[in-house]
Parts: sequence; structure tokens; C-alpha cells
Amino acid sequence: MPKLPVNMVKKSGRPGFYFRRKMGGKTFWTSLGTDYEAARARVRELKAEEPKAIARTLVKDAVAKWLDKYIATARNPKGQVMAKTRARLYVVPALGHLLLGRVRPDHLRDYRLYLEKRGLATLSVAHLLSDARCFFRWCEDAGMVERSPFPRKLMPRIQERPPDRLTDDEAEVLRRLPDPWGFVARLALGTGLQWGELTRAQASDMERGFLVVHHTKSGKVRRVPLGVELLAEVRGRVGKLVPFSNKSPGSFAAVVRRATGIERFHVHQMRHTFACQWLERGGSLAALQQILGHASIETTQRYARLTDEVVMREVERMEGRGVPKGVPNAR
Repeated sequence: MPKLPVNMVKKSGRPGFYFRRKMGGKTFWTSLGTDYEAARARVRELKAEEPKAIARTLVKDAVAKWLDKYIATARNPKGQVMAKTRARLYVVPALGHLLLGRVRPDHLRDYRLYLEKRGLATLSVAHLLSDARCFFRWCEDAGMVERSPFPRKLMPRIQERPPDRLTDDEAEVLRRLPDPWGFVARLALGTGLQWGELTRAQASDMERGFLVVHHTKSGKVRRVPLGVELLAEVRGRVGKLVPFSNKSPGSFAAVVRRATGIERFHVHQMRHTFACQWLERGGSLAALQQILGHASIETTQRYARLTDEVVMREVERMEGRGVPKGVPNAR
């Protein structure tokens, strides 16, 4: 039997063909009989009866519904704001005037070119296209289009970058800062917590050598182990561990840059540094995934790329002497 047209299906254990359409998040079935050619003709008739209101819907109007119905329930407040901003600045200006049912794959290929011509970073283009893909999938599920027009191989290839970490010497400079900045740096470098998690952490969250992180990005509780020295420091405190809950990570970073001279410093580098040092010291990838709260091990694996310094130390260890012949001095 030739390939069935879109929306024409066979039900397991039942004779004949059926027309399947999704409307308002629900699936509706229409019996088409057992004759293949007659069923195909009936499918064409049913498709021609598409509601006129849907046929006249513009992309900009469908985007407004997507934001109100899907985004408002599927994403956190920050994600909702980002989706609305992206829609206002990019989706509506580029695609908003099109009839939803007439958007074709080439329109979305043009949309990618439109984004790239605006000088956006590749990662930003990927995020914007990901939102467009999500939008058209929602339209398909809601019965507003028969099939999402988002084409294959449209997403840009993201070049992998090494984690933006501090060197061991830079991390040590941060640890030696006067308190409270030094303590915050030691806590961040010793736990890998994100800024929001750091500022919410309480001394009462300590439990048998672990810091229990309640309010996480994934919504799941994490238990983060503390080293002996850091554990002793934390045990002597009460209330909030980080006295900067009303400060942004940017203002903390500005103080650290002035105090240390590390001009490239930003707060998230301490999380990257913790992860890299964990693996360099022999910690397992699985344990690191649990500590950082990554849903996928693939996210954690990016920290498993060894630095040049670690590779060179390993060469020296294996050779039992200095830098081998033929290997340039990395220093």
C-alpha cells in the first residue's frame, strides 16, 4: 500500500481508514471507510473544510496565543519574559505578517538569514530558532496547522567551547580575598553553586557534611558535599551564608575585578572552575553531574576536556622527568 496522506491513518485492530485532526489540544477521528481511493477523496474534502477563522490567522496573532497559553504554563517567569522579548523583537517583525497556514520551510530559512544578518551570535540565533520550532509545534498540536513547517537541518551548528574557568592561581587569589568576598568565593569554588543558590543558602541547610540546596533550576533538591576546611567555616555561621542577597552577580564581580585585577572575571567562572578541578583531582563524572544538578550527563561531559596544563603534567608524570624532547614548553 502506498504511503498514506497526512492525517489519514489506520487504527490497530480496526478495519478501514480514519481521518485524524488535532484541534484545541484534542484529537478527533472521522471514519473514512475501507476503500483506499474513496478514503483519499474524503480526506481532501475534510481538509477543504478547514475553519475559515484558522485560515485567516496571522502568525503574529498565533504567537500571542502561544505566549498566553503555552509559554505562560510551560516556562518559569524568566523564560516567559525572554520568550515575549524574542517574539516582539524578532518573530513578529520577520514573520508576523504571514498567514499561519501558508508559512513554508523557506520562510523559516529566510528567518534564519534575517537573524544572522542582524549580527546576532550563533548561540542567540539557535535560541531564537528553537523558540520558532516550539511555536510551530504548538500550532500543530493545537490544530492550527496540519504540520509544522519547521524544516530539518535549519538549526546552526554550535562550535563547542571549553569551559570559561579560572586558572588554579586565579582561583587561589579569589580564596584569599578578605571576607565576606573571600568566603563567598571559597563557598562558590568549593560547591559549584550558581549565584541564586549561593544567595539563598542558609547555615541551617547543612546536614551531615552536605549542603542541601532546595530551590534549584530543575526544581529538584540537591545535596552538595563540602570539604573539611569549608565545612568548618560554614559550621561557625548562622542565617544566610552569603550576605549579598540584594546584590546582583555583576556588582559582586565588579568588586572582585577591582580587588584582584582579574579583568575577565565573572561569577559563573567559579562554577566552571569547581567542575574542572573536581575532575582534574580524580572525581567521577557521575558524581559531578549530581552535584551540579545537570539533567543530562552530556552537559557535564563538557568539563571532562583536560586543560593543556593537566595534559603536560600527565606527560611529565609518565616520563618521570621534565618536558619530553620535541614537546614545546607550554609555559
